[in-house]
Amino acid sequence: MTYVLPILIGVLYALLMSLIREPHRRRFNAIMVAGAGAAYLSGGGFGGWELVFTAVITYVAYRGLESWTFIGIGWLMHTAWDLVHHFKGNPIIPFAHDSSLGCAICDPVIALWCLRGGPSPRELLRHKHPTRLQDQAAPKATAL
Repeated sequence: MTYVLPILIGVLYALLMSLIREPHRRRFNAIMVAGAGAAYLSGGGFGGWELVFTAVITYVAYRGLESWTFIGIGWLMHTAWDLVHHFKGNPIIPFAHDSSLGCAICDPVIALWCLRGGPSPRELLRHKHPTRLQDQAAPKATAL
């Protein structure tokens, strides 16, 4: 359950977020990743580095106001920060020893959804994979 539940939480997060219409969905998720970036400020254990990380992820979240790619990058950054805290033994929830590990498993699920453009379930179902013939571009005519 240590590994399955965080994955399910990430999927549930994406499903719930997909109920918000665009462009509000992207902007709301930019705010969420900024908040996640500040989660360790009240005792993360890395002193000034907590402030540096928060500043960097805040910039990434700001860029995410207009870009799903930056939001995905922010969630991947938070994943790395979760792992650092997990291995140091300073979890995001002090009384839940594996909370940072769970967060590090959940966050990449959210990041993958964001890197795909934060699609709604309907958009995911409509997406058709291009055939090999469609992938090959026709040769362009060149002017002499």
